[in-house]
Amino acid sequence: MLTTLQTAYSDTRAADLAWALGREPLPALAVLDLQFEEVKLQLRLLGASHQVLLEEGRGTCSETVACIPGSSTPLPLGVAKRFGEWEYEFAARVETLTEGAFAGRAQELLALVADHPHGLAGTFPGSPHAFTALLAQRTEGQVRWRTWHAYPQEGQLVVTRTRVGMRVQSPAL
Repeated sequence: MLTTLQTAYSDTRAADLAWALGREPLPALAVLDLQFEEVKLQLRLLGASHQVLLEEGRGTCSETVACIPGSSTPLPLGVAKRFGEWEYEFAARVETLTEGAFAGRAQELLALVADHPHGLAGTFPGSPHAFTALLAQRTEGQVRWRTWHAYPQEGQLVVTRTRVGMRVQSPAL
């Protein structure tokens, strides 16, 4: 699903993005609700980037990547955490592209996500290449999502990938 977000482009630098796990739901400009067997997943576009809410019988998880006023947790390159019976893995990277390469990559990603049943993308007013996009899937007992945060004025694309899966229990001796 592709939408135009009716808000000012508030996170205008890749370096301003922060990461948080476990935040309460923030006001969203666009939402896509997904059901993967027993797992409910909500993809949320914020005025300041994205939030993903996961709910399953064993617990909940929320991931926020956004410009969060007062946040002291910058965007990490990688995180691995355990919570309850779940394992959470997050990775991020920043791609710096030329203007022409950026425009082509932006069009490619928006086309991929817009037509995908588990994808949500929003463009910001002012630039057709200023966008946030999310794409989710469930495979082999895991829920995964990828995100893209575009900063055309800097020629930067922030790419994240997340995996949440059941923790493997050691057999009792």
